[in-house]
Amino acid sequence: MTHAPTRTEVLVVGAGPTGLTLACDLARRGVSALLVEQAGALFPGSRGKGLQPRTQEVFEDLGLLTAVRAAGRPYPRMLNWEDGEPQGEWDLVGGPGPAVPDPTVPFPSVWMLPQWRTQELLHERLRELGGEVVLGTALSGLDQFPDRVEARLTGPDGAERTVSARYLVAADGGRSTVRRAVGIPMAGGQVDPRPALVADLEIDGLDRRNWHVWPKAPGGPLLLCPLPSTTAFQLFAQFGAEGGAEHDAENEAEGGAEPDTSPEGVRRTVAARTHLPESALGRVHWASGFRPRTALAERFREGRVFLAGDAAHIHSPAGGQGLNTSVQDAYNLGWKLGQVLRYGADEALLDSYEEERLPIAAEVLEISTRLHRAGGTRAGGLRRGPRTEQLGLGYEDGPLTVEARPGLAEDALRAGERAPDAPLDGTANDGAGGTAKGGANSTADSGTGEARRLFDLFRGPHVTVLAVGRALPELPAGVHGHRIDGGITERVYGPGLFVVRPDGYLGLATHDPADLPGYLGRLGLR
Repeated sequence: MTHAPTRTEVLVVGAGPTGLTLACDLARRGVSALLVEQAGALFPGSRGKGLQPRTQEVFEDLGLLTAVRAAGRPYPRMLNWEDGEPQGEWDLVGGPGPAVPDPTVPFPSVWMLPQWRTQELLHERLRELGGEVVLGTALSGLDQFPDRVEARLTGPDGAERTVSARYLVAADGGRSTVRRAVGIPMAGGQVDPRPALVADLEIDGLDRRNWHVWPKAPGGPLLLCPLPSTTAFQLFAQFGAEGGAEHDAENEAEGGAEPDTSPEGVRRTVAARTHLPESALGRVHWASGFRPRTALAERFREGRVFLAGDAAHIHSPAGGQGLNTSVQDAYNLGWKLGQVLRYGADEALLDSYEEERLPIAAEVLEISTRLHRAGGTRAGGLRRGPRTEQLGLGYEDGPLTVEARPGLAEDALRAGERAPDAPLDGTANDGAGGTAKGGANSTADSGTGEARRLFDLFRGPHVTVLAVGRALPELPAGVHGHRIDGGITERVYGPGLFVVRPDGYLGLATHDPADLPGYLGRLGLR
């Protein structure tokens, strides 16, 4: 641990997608953070390979979406096989996107990228922002005090070192050491008693244009998905007959309850269930066995310690929700830590993390569980749709949400919802306290270059105030203000003053400029 400081503002334990996203967000806010990972390298598997539209928006804000898009691909069509013959194609995620583009949704479809590659790109972005991961370093204990957390970290050489941090974030997965250390219980259970195998392997002679499915394979369904920017396929195989625990107990008695994750075992499974000869099956890069389960932590905070990602909620792989929900946790917590540590916001702001994210996690767990139980690998059985894209998840009932416009139409945009994107096709004027921008040739004051969309104005660690069809009032330092009249923005938002939080949600919606100082003051902006 020669590079680990003894004092930091935020200690993040676990360098998966959650920890890396949080570390990137804190780094761009100028918050000192120490990110440690028990393993000697980042996670090597493809497991969470689907990036939902909302996650793509987060990655655009963090400055790595161009790399994500270059390394990934849209989801391929599913192709069912039976008796060595193709049986027909179908769409898992509802096709390539809407027939008519929606200007408020820049990324309408899920994007495929192996989890290991997503982590590599986040790590590269963290390095660009001046951060790093300290590998081979595990949390061995912690103590909380009124103003700090003292964590004992053990490095690869076995030496223990104490690090003092203002806050600690557990991003160390479903078996979280941090969660156990602070005594937060987790409740859940199996979604499916049948064990499953997931692996990444090389295969010769299999078309990479499709995601291949053997729904009636002997021993259980099997899927092979071509992984973008690689020559490998992701294998998913389910074990055990339909019917539940009785069949599982019978399999266990026969020694078949747990899949063989050795390279030879992986190749045997594929050869036994498909028309592919074992000679076509090459190197196995990574393999893991598991039983689909869900779990939710009783709370997401204990004093100065926060839980995020799998440390707080565990999902079935159905629906592609786990990694995406974890990224959203980090994105929600990062800006709040930044406002407290850099702008002096009251620490009560941090209470809103659990109040907002725990209900979302519970809802998403319900979605993924229902998708898993809805159905196998039949054509359409696992088909996903708008509910899994996470664009409609918001904080309408959250403690930071203030909707102060009376008489809204039922379908009107409201505080607490995601702030939609829109082209800057209206007119705009400069206003006091910030620079109001609009039009195709305007330049945003957020350092993003030429602004053509609302998301260009929102991009960055700042709070934004939109004055839509209204004068832009005086704003505190650190707040970016923009006045926009007409165009798609006014049609989508309606007239009013809107506070757009750094995570892209509407915090305050009002007609009265007098409502702004009090709300912004809660965020430390005075």
